Amino acid sequence: MVIRFPGVNAWAREKSMRILVTGGAGYIGSVVTEELINAGHQAVVYDNLSYGHREAVHPSAAFVKGDLLDGEALRGVLRENEIEAVMHMAAFALVGESVTHPAKYYQNNLVGGLSLLNAMRECGVKRLVFSSTCATYGEPAKVPIDESLPNNPTNPYGESKLAFERALKWFDSAYGLRYASLRYFNAAGATERCGEMHDPETHLIPLVLQTAAGAREEVQIFGDDYPTRDGTCVRDYIHIVDLARAHILALGILDERSTIYNLGCGGDGYTVREVIDTAREVTGREIKVRMAPRRPGDPAVLVASSEKIKRELGWEPQFQDLRVIIQSAWDWLVAHPIGFQVKKW
Repeated sequence: MVIRFPGVNAWAREKSMRILVTGGAGYIGSVVTEELINAGHQAVVYDNLSYGHREAVHPSAAFVKGDLLDGEALRGVLRENEIEAVMHMAAFALVGESVTHPAKYYQNNLVGGLSLLNAMRECGVKRLVFSSTCATYGEPAKVPIDESLPNNPTNPYGESKLAFERALKWFDSAYGLRYASLRYFNAAGATERCGEMHDPETHLIPLVLQTAAGAREEVQIFGDDYPTRDGTCVRDYIHIVDLARAHILALGILDERSTIYNLGCGGDGYTVREVIDTAREVTGREIKVRMAPRRPGDPAVLVASSEKIKRELGWEPQFQDLRVIIQSAWDWLVAHPIGFQVKKW
């Protein structure tokens, strides 16, 4: 069937692009969809809801429940809605799980991704913005990490993402399918509509805020003897809205060429202790901490250089202050204490 676009007038259709967002019911995909609609584009969300939330899909976006491995369904959505570009975010992303269940990750992240590329090729859709990861770099040779560094993933999650990136290169060469691969560092924060709600939750900021809210007894710090300013790991956090807007900018390069960009805020990054201390300030609540041993494979410092996307596309993060990031995430959690279904749009 043809998907209808609620709330989009004829003028907007003439001026906007029709974009398929795979994984658009997830944390990042839902905010990317929101920003696409804010920018005047039309969005179709394609998600099997294995991890996403139907309530997270923007009310002005069309929704199709479907799986990446269902090539017939993908071709139908692409053709019947005259899709002009795809933003691909439908991936499994738990590093630990990828080590114990690599088959699951290769099946979805690589085989499912190839199913999408083949559907795009058959339907003549030649623009793709890909949600990739800094995990392609593995243990970085230097910090900050720029796009020239070698890729050496240390887990199946990073390997599966890199394998798909390599496929993109050859699909571009053979079929003219242009791509922008965006290697994320740590997406965080929320909009009024959309926030982070994973099961299981593995990301530091939501874990810390859930502890502040009383949903968890404590938050663990894995190692305090790293060669950093306070002994805990340093990471690069990027507000989800800044990340989403980078996707829209990346669409503009695809008429010219394919490329790869890092997405982070750079600078000195933030230590685990700094994140916890800032969360205490924002929430006004005590947050119980328990020290734990280092986790194998945790680098001391992971900080991006995003100079390439700034230089080439003019991207500038607007919400890079850690307090702003955590405040937005806390506001969303307070408004949605047990999930998306609490607040109707």
